[in-house]
Amino acid sequence: MTAQPTTHDTRPSSATFVLIHGAWHGGWCWRFVTERLVARGHRVFAPTLTGQGERRHLLGAVTSLDVPVADIENLIEAEELEDVVLVGHSYGGLVASGVANRKPEALRALVFLDSLLVENGESAFDVLPRAVVEERLAAVDASGQTLAIPVPAGLGGTGIPEDHPLAPWVRRRLTPHPLATYRTPLALHHPLGNGLPCTYVHCASPSYDTLAPVRERIRHKSGWSWETLDTGHDAMVLAPDLLVALLERLAATAPSRARARA
Repeated sequence: MTAQPTTHDTRPSSATFVLIHGAWHGGWCWRFVTERLVARGHRVFAPTLTGQGERRHLLGAVTSLDVPVADIENLIEAEELEDVVLVGHSYGGLVASGVANRKPEALRALVFLDSLLVENGESAFDVLPRAVVEERLAAVDASGQTLAIPVPAGLGGTGIPEDHPLAPWVRRRLTPHPLATYRTPLALHHPLGNGLPCTYVHCASPSYDTLAPVRERIRHKSGWSWETLDTGHDAMVLAPDLLVALLERLAATAPSRARARA
């Protein structure tokens, strides 16, 4: 009897991802990443946070940073998720930090994708460059309303060129961002990351200068990993294949907490 050649399945093990969008965005921005991850056998959740995107009619309900943190916390509980790779993009890094503080037992790893990060008791406005804070507050005043930071005039902060094929798609989906989430401090009862495997991903081409002070604080943080992607700030739109490959690698190298408990 002739022995059959052994074949090896090169597909990565299935993982569960929860993807948290940034300011002015919604779950829609993860479309291309979600499609790819699901096609490769992963379980993916990309919710829109209260007061943003298609949930912008709930803007008045966002009274603090606790509201979006509770959005993700409640999603994890309702779906009974475990061993989650939690990904926070930009402002979503604040939300991911809050979730890790509250529900570390449900998480496998944290990925901070070009994230805004603060320490306990700090708000976003405490760590952003003063000129950026003043510009955003001036935009609020000029808008005639007090609940949200208006959508910026251009796409410069996203890293998406104005002539990019997806620029119109992104532009028409952006919505004002709840101001309270930038003004209220993040309450952490544990160190940032709460002892979980943490990776900061710098989207370096072009680099988003607004986050330079944050990256300087995080770059040499003990126990954290650092990755660089050759794309702009909205990596999920600009380079979904690069991002998916990185997320799969990070998920594969992070130890499974579910298996450890079994």
